[in-house]
Amino acid sequence: MTPKIVSIPAKKLIGYSIEMSLLDNQTQTIWQLFMPRLKEIKNAVSADLFSLQNYPEDYFTNFTPETIFTKWAAVEVKNFENIPEGFEKLEIPSGKYAVFLHKGNTEMFAKTAQYIYTEWLPNSGFQLDNKPHFEVLGDNYLGHENPESEEEIWIPII
Repeated sequence: MTPKIVSIPAKKLIGYSIEMSLLDNQTQTIWQLFMPRLKEIKNAVSADLFSLQNYPEDYFTNFTPETIFTKWAAVEVKNFENIPEGFEKLEIPSGKYAVFLHKGNTEMFAKTAQYIYTEWLPNSGFQLDNKPHFEVLGDNYLGHENPESEEEIWIPII
């Protein structure tokens, strides 16, 4: 699994966030809040959805399944004007990312993530950057239980 290495400009997102850990996974909760209100967002850049993790700086060096991070369900917008009431905003700073194409369900996602962080990253010549990690759920995303589902995994690197 070889990633594309890309540099991106800053991105503006709006959505909902929640603090959680892997042990207390609230991913489904945040998406259940977000999706019914998606149609209220009028200035989206595309129909792509962002599942984003904002990790504390020491998350990977002091990792446990109980370690808290912020999870987002969001969409990229052209600007922060006319944000519907109740939505939060987040800006992803410009930077370099390794972009992996993941195909499979949630169980397979865990294996992909393990490969990225324990095999690819240590042998890549790159280090993690302290920026949000995210998945882009585009046209080929068929749901977290579908083995044919595809999503992009974006890992910030320096």
